[in-house]
Amino acid sequence: MVPGSDLLRALKQLLRDRAGNFGILTAISVPVLVAAGGMAIDVTNMSLSHSQLQEATDAAALAAATALADGSATTTTAKDLGNNFVLGQMSNYLSGDTTTTNALKTGTSTTVTSSSNSSGGTSYTVSVNASYGMSVNSMSRLLGIQTMSVSASSTSTSGTAVQKTALSMEIALDKSGSMLLNTSVIDKSQTSCTQYYTDGIYLYQYKGQVSPCYIKKIDALKTAVGNLLDQLDAADPKSQYVRTAAIAWSSQVDSSSNLDWGTKSTRTNVVSGLNAEGGTESNAPMKKAYAAVTSSAEVTAQTNGGNKSFQKYIVLMTDGENNDTSSDQKTLNTCKAAKDAGVQIYTVAFMAPTRGQTLLAACASSPSNYFDAQQMSDLVAAFKAIGAQAAKQMTLLTK
Repeated sequence: MVPGSDLLRALKQLLRDRAGNFGILTAISVPVLVAAGGMAIDVTNMSLSHSQLQEATDAAALAAATALADGSATTTTAKDLGNNFVLGQMSNYLSGDTTTTNALKTGTSTTVTSSSNSSGGTSYTVSVNASYGMSVNSMSRLLGIQTMSVSASSTSTSGTAVQKTALSMEIALDKSGSMLLNTSVIDKSQTSCTQYYTDGIYLYQYKGQVSPCYIKKIDALKTAVGNLLDQLDAADPKSQYVRTAAIAWSSQVDSSSNLDWGTKSTRTNVVSGLNAEGGTESNAPMKKAYAAVTSSAEVTAQTNGGNKSFQKYIVLMTDGENNDTSSDQKTLNTCKAAKDAGVQIYTVAFMAPTRGQTLLAACASSPSNYFDAQQMSDLVAAFKAIGAQAAKQMTLLTK
C-alpha cells in the first residue's frame, strides 16, 4: 500500500513531466493543422473559380442580349447561346475535368424576358445563373468536406434597348429615255415586246415586236427603289420617324412628291408612275432635293412629330451623263453644299458611262456611299444596301 504522502509526491512528479503531454498534443494537433491548411488552399481556389465563373456569366449574358437585339438569335436560341457561352468560357479552366464540366452544365441556366418599348422595338433582359461543386483536396477531406459550391449570376440589358433617330430622305431618280433599254434579265411574263436601242446619243425603237423580252431598266429601278422603301418601313412600321419623298427627273424635274411620313406618298405619287423619256440634267433634281431636306418646313415637321433631331439623306441615281457638260460642275457644287450642311448623299450609277460614274462617285458622301451597278441585280442590291444602312443608323442600340 502506498502511503498518502508518497502518492501525493508521485502525482506531483507526473504533472511536472511534460514529455508525454507534448506527444499527445502533437498527435491531436497535426491532423487539424493539415486540414486547416487544405481549407486555406481550397478557399483560395474557390475565390479564383468564382471570379472565372462570374466573368463567364457576365460575358454570356451580354452576348445573348446583343444577339437578341441584332436579330441573330430568338428567345429560344438565346438561352442555348447563354448556356453554351458559359461552358465554352469555363472549359479553359476546367482542364478536361468531365465530372465538374457535367456538374456545371447541369447547374447553368439562362432566362430571357422581353417587353415592347416606347420606340416600337423590343427590349430583352437576359439572366444567366451558373453553379457547380468544386472538388477539394485530400487535406480538406479530413474534415469530411468533399466539394465546395461555386456560383455566379449575371443580368444584362446591354445592347437591347432600342432608340430611334428620325430621318428625312429625298430619292432623285433618272427617268431619261435610255431607261427604256433592256437589262440582261429575261422577262418571262411575255413572249414578244417593244424594244429599244441606241445609236450614238440617240434612242431608237425596233420595228415590230421583238423576242425574247428583257426587263427594262426603268422597271428594274422600280423594283430596286421598292426594296429601299421596304427596308425603311420595316425599321419604322408606325411611320413615326421616317419621312420620304422622290423626284423623277430627265432634262428637267418631271414629277415629285413632298416629304411625308412613311413611304406611301413616295410610292404612289412618283415611283409607281415612272415612265422613261427625255434627256439628262442632274443639277435641277439635286438642288430640289437639297432644298427640301434642309428646309425650315422639314425641321418643323420633324419637331411636330416629336423628333428633336433627324438625319438628312439624298439618294441620286442616273444611268447616263449630263447632256450639257456644265451641269456636272453645277451638280458637284450642290453636292458639296449639301454635304457641308450635314446631308448624307448616296449615289447609284446604273450601267452609266464613265463621265456619269465619275460625277456620282465625286458627289457621294464617301466611297462606300457610291454604287456602280452594272446589271439589274447590282441595282437591286445597291438600293437594298442603302435602305439597310439608313435603317441601321436610324435604330441605335443603347449599351
